[in-house]
Amino acid sequence: MSTPPTSPAPTSYKNTPNRSVSVRGVPFVYRRLGPGDGVPLILLNHLSAVLDNWDPRVVDGLAARRPVVTFDNRGVGASGGSTPDTIEAMAHDTVLFIRALGYDSVDLLGLSMGGFIAQVIAAEEPDLVRKLILAGTGPAGGPGIDKVTSLTVKDIVKAVLTRKDPKEYLFFTGTAAGRRAARAFLDRLKERTDDRDRAISLSSFRAQLKAIHHWGRQAPADLSRIHQPVLVANGESDRMVPSINTVDLAAQLPQGELEPLYPDAGHGGIFQYHDRFVPRALEFLER
Repeated sequence: MSTPPTSPAPTSYKNTPNRSVSVRGVPFVYRRLGPGDGVPLILLNHLSAVLDNWDPRVVDGLAARRPVVTFDNRGVGASGGSTPDTIEAMAHDTVLFIRALGYDSVDLLGLSMGGFIAQVIAAEEPDLVRKLILAGTGPAGGPGIDKVTSLTVKDIVKAVLTRKDPKEYLFFTGTAAGRRAARAFLDRLKERTDDRDRAISLSSFRAQLKAIHHWGRQAPADLSRIHQPVLVANGESDRMVPSINTVDLAAQLPQGELEPLYPDAGHGGIFQYHDRFVPRALEFLER
């Protein structure tokens, strides 16, 4: 057990209240839902994302059987402070947040940039992390990761010109099925109507882009340092963090398991295939 049992939290993400905890004097905003006890699953978000960018089908599905915590890291959304411009500093802030909640053992689900952060935490804090799920992510120095900035800016411009959400281009394929999945996902993100999070600031977005670019330019990661069981998932056509990184992670991690790449899916594969991802994730975590 990570902490003593507590009273049950909400089970619907759209109604889960925002909470705040002080991390060395800086307020970190988070939401907690699911059962009152058990090893908590901490969700680490992607580039530019805030609390309301998590797919409620994924969060609610996981929280049906696991305590789940989503949060805004330093300087992001409604959390205070300034966003660091390195993945390592973001990882250190995440550890401080986890300990501020009183947890001494957690599981991590890291999506994209959150997966970079999760890898650092698992390597540096092996006693804190029990299991990891890495989705749409890759190791330091992985192929194509240093292109995230240029790709993101290009697709943001494209989205402005076509009056679409950038995630339609960044997270999903351009096929008919991909476009349908994108629309369904964006509709789900609108289900919460009250007490929504603040959008990320431009300065925080720039800091995150710098951190990702540096991560992609680093020397290849030594994944043998991560000894925890790891489930790795992605779509087969990820443009942001090329899917070869997912395959490499599963092959190089000592206890890596590859979820078969989701067909006709991109960076948001776990959202597009939430009906397959959630049961697989729970099965992995509950072994």
